[in-house]
Amino acid sequence: MRDAGQAAELAARASYGRLLACLAARWRDVARAEDALGDALLAALETWPRTGVPDNPVAWLLTAARRRLVDGARHAGVAAAAEADLKVMLDERADASPAAFPDERLALLFVCAHPAIDEAARTPLMLQTVLGLDAARIASAFLVAPATMSQRLVRVKAKIREAGIRFEIPAPGELTARLDAVLEAIYAAYGSGWEDVAGADPRRHGLAEEAIWLGRLVARLRPDEPEAQGLLALMLHCEARRAARRDAAGAYVPLGFQDLRRWSRPMIEEAEEVLAGAARLKAAGRFQLEAAIQSVHAQRVRTGETDWEAVTLLYEGLLRHAPTIGARVAHAAALGEARDAEAGLAALDAIPPDEVATYQPYWALRGHVLTALGRAAEAGEAYDRAIGLSEDPAVRAFLLGRRA
Repeated sequence: MRDAGQAAELAARASYGRLLACLAARWRDVARAEDALGDALLAALETWPRTGVPDNPVAWLLTAARRRLVDGARHAGVAAAAEADLKVMLDERADASPAAFPDERLALLFVCAHPAIDEAARTPLMLQTVLGLDAARIASAFLVAPATMSQRLVRVKAKIREAGIRFEIPAPGELTARLDAVLEAIYAAYGSGWEDVAGADPRRHGLAEEAIWLGRLVARLRPDEPEAQGLLALMLHCEARRAARRDAAGAYVPLGFQDLRRWSRPMIEEAEEVLAGAARLKAAGRFQLEAAIQSVHAQRVRTGETDWEAVTLLYEGLLRHAPTIGARVAHAAALGEARDAEAGLAALDAIPPDEVATYQPYWALRGHVLTALGRAAEAGEAYDRAIGLSEDPAVRAFLLGRRA
């Protein structure tokens, strides 16, 4: 018999967002649906070791969660109980037509972007509720302490309960106002999956693929929104290089040393087509600029070279739209390639130290440029910081090699 605890964990990991969105869509209450699903998971851990793992673990969890919701409704009175029983009898379909709103998880993303929810908490809430990331992983993405992120998520869920925010698919006129937060969450989810190239972290298994899938849904839902198209193009360009990021032995291969034969030409072509469509809408934005940067890198397949001046200029444009730590560090890397190591180091030095204390790419790049400048002792210290912040064993091994 399969290990019951492992089976429950796998079912939850693979289907948490789908299950929660399905329940919330029917019951129109995200908080109650989340509680019911949590109870169902606990019931699985208690029941499956005795009875065996069901043939369809996901269906078992859905049924158990529905029953918890019905039981809760019965405590609320006869009318609520009758309504609850009727809901269980209905098949689980989205309240809006598939053509209008093609997926319940996408609907739940837009619900989590409700204007009553604090703006800073919307993306973390989506990542945990819809995409199943834990607080520690989300905290890492936002460069804050796990305890801080946990408290933030607890507070926002309390606010949802207190304010009575319910699962309501926003009207078409409200979608645009919530779109930025949804795109940000999809991008953060993709980034988390992108970092786990070897698939060694079970918390992030399939996350990049799901993010691309959600990106396609948003792009179809809002074909008139260039940033939705830009995000899809960005993810496709990055995903096209996934196979080249490890060699046959599993060692990490940085972008400049990748085997171009392992890049996916069809995916690059699709990304270019999507990006061109976004450009025709004539409203530049963050994700289009990031996709354009990846497009320049993709031209190496054709030319064998990278136009670092173009990359640098695009990063300068990106910094005007979104001056994130990641963009500032990447701009420094581009300057180091287009100009010289001194220019790259100057750009790194301009970033406030407290903002990059736990940002691994900063320290890895700093080690690289200091090595190029012959400042071996300082480079070693920077590499040590980067190694200590690296979760991926292959990346850690690569940096140790650079450190030697």
